[in-house]
Amino acid sequence: MDVKFVNPFINAITTVLPQLGFLTITRGKLSTREKAMPSLGVTVLVGFTKSVRGNVAYNMTTEAACKIASTMMMGMPVATFDEMAQSAISELSNMVTANAATNLASMDFEVDISTPSLTLGDNFSVKISDIQYLVIEMDIDGNLIEINMDLH
Repeated sequence: MDVKFVNPFINAITTVLPQLGFLTITRGKLSTREKAMPSLGVTVLVGFTKSVRGNVAYNMTTEAACKIASTMMMGMPVATFDEMAQSAISELSNMVTANAATNLASMDFEVDISTPSLTLGDNFSVKISDIQYLVIEMDIDGNLIEINMDLH
């Protein structure tokens, strides 16, 4: 995992989310994990191909996903993580990842991204890497999103 891939994602989040109504976006800690990511409840997995290869998984609690979806839907209450909220979170990950891919392209990387795959549940893990991978914590209006990435 190369840390040069971190800033394109941080920049993507700080560019895209304010356009959707989010006010306070701060980066938390940067850390590493081994192989598999424990799900917090809602995980969106996106694959990368071409000159940048690997996976990115956006990971958050169901409560955080509902609050984020509510903001994206102009404050409409989201009591359960229904199909509308799931669609909003999938679209958010798609917009952030596309913006990060554009940032990577400006660094002369050729990038293709897969369609986001959303998974739900607390008691599973997602294999991100065969070795270590990076975790970037982002606080979005008081809601934690983990960006788990193994890109090379």
